[in-house]
Amino acid sequence: MAKETKKVPASKKPAPQVKAARKPNRPKLPRQKTQKKPASERSSAPKFRSLTPIVPPQSVAGRALTLVVAIMSFLACLTVGGVSVVWDAADDWQNDLVREVTIQIRPAEGVDMLREIDRAVALTQEFPGVETVRALSDDETRALLQPWLGDGLELESLPVPRLIQITVDDPEALDLSQLRAALEQEVIGASLDDHSIWTSRLSAMAGAVVLGGFAIMALVLGSMVLSVVFATQSAMAGNKDVVSVLHFVGAEDSFIAREFQRHFLVLGLKGGISGGAIASLAFLMLDLFTRRGSGQAGSDQLSALFGTVSVSLPGYLGVIAVVFLVAVLTALTSGLAVKAHLKRVD
Repeated sequence: MAKETKKVPASKKPAPQVKAARKPNRPKLPRQKTQKKPASERSSAPKFRSLTPIVPPQSVAGRALTLVVAIMSFLACLTVGGVSVVWDAADDWQNDLVREVTIQIRPAEGVDMLREIDRAVALTQEFPGVETVRALSDDETRALLQPWLGDGLELESLPVPRLIQITVDDPEALDLSQLRAALEQEVIGASLDDHSIWTSRLSAMAGAVVLGGFAIMALVLGSMVLSVVFATQSAMAGNKDVVSVLHFVGAEDSFIAREFQRHFLVLGLKGGISGGAIASLAFLMLDLFTRRGSGQAGSDQLSALFGTVSVSLPGYLGVIAVVFLVAVLTALTSGLAVKAHLKRVD
């Protein structure tokens, strides 16, 4: 008997096996190692950041205070420059007077004036420290008397004293008292003028000018300090809520004072630099005016009084010192005003 084949339904037939396609071999790329930041760089990142300062940097009151500080700095720098010019001029005058001595020979009856002049010149040349000795000529004497007595003077007919000009090489080596005694003993009618009276008067004038300049500068800086105090109180009143919140969260008075000090220090630097720069420009313009206007009446008068009207290096260093002094005073004044205000509030 033939075997009966059993039909298997199509749904029960096993599925044909499909071989998976092989992936192509690709070269492996080396892995890049991520570099870790050093601990110093990671720790340097600020944890807290101040978004806005306590005192607004740009405000109408701040700009007005900067202008006031600039004006006060300008006036203080002008005072320092003026004192420097006068002091240098007085020092030059004193040096010129110390290096020049005058011998005056008065006429007397029965005395040969020319012989006494020659004797005084010869005697003076023997002293150490004397550079040159020169007797003024008749023409030079007439030129000295011309503004008061007019032209055409006859010196022989008038009792006009004759002058001998001495140029001193070393003022410390020349003994003026010994020279005076020798002239009074050896030369008839001779007297020595060492200009000590004028030197003492110039020293007194220079000292008075310096003291007056310091007094003016003190008044200017005092006015600036008062302006800073009022501006600080205004800023405290305008930021009253901010200060109250800082007190509530535990901020100390020193922290609030430092914030105000930093704000007013910047204002003081801006105003001081502006005033000092304008004052330095004014000094340079005055120097240029006196140099270019030589020969004119006003320039000649200034040159006769002060020489070259220019501020020396110590004067400009004084201007720089005034600028930093203004900034420091502004910061210190604001800090003290804030602390005093906070103590009153507490």
